[in-house]
Amino acid sequence: MKATKLKIIAIALIAAISLSNCNKNTKTENTAERSEPIETNVADETPDYFLLRPEVEKAYGYSHAVKIGNDIKISGAVSMDDEGNPTAVGDLEQQMKNCYADIDKILKHYGCTFDDVIVENVFTTDMSRFLEVAAYRAEIYKKHFPTGSWLGVKELAIPEFMIEIELEVHKSN
Repeated sequence: MKATKLKIIAIALIAAISLSNCNKNTKTENTAERSEPIETNVADETPDYFLLRPEVEKAYGYSHAVKIGNDIKISGAVSMDDEGNPTAVGDLEQQMKNCYADIDKILKHYGCTFDDVIVENVFTTDMSRFLEVAAYRAEIYKKHFPTGSWLGVKELAIPEFMIEIELEVHKSN
């Protein structure tokens, strides 16, 4: 019995030493990897902010889009005019089309198309109506649909808004 306990302790000790040596090798390798200079293009990592409606966005405190490197985040687009007033009030389908029209302007600003969109999140106050008109998206996304979520919400920033669409874009070189 005593011999069995000693064997178990010896095996555990050998395993612990082996694991310790593995960790040391890994740490050494990681350190060696980090000692080499990493080439980065700092200019590509500088955020580029875009305001679609500068006065409205400044008043509400947001930027409509920001590009860092090859990635672009687009704030939720809603159906509004250049003064920030809701448009197509009560018409979710037209509001959705207006959102995509604004998004298209932003994509074009960055030299992108809807084919570059990788994430689309839709927030709506009327999910059943959105489901009825969501097929319109096939006119927008011609090659593939992005990942994303469709979320039914109680309300958006202004009561007349029925839909808000936000995107993440990856611009290929």
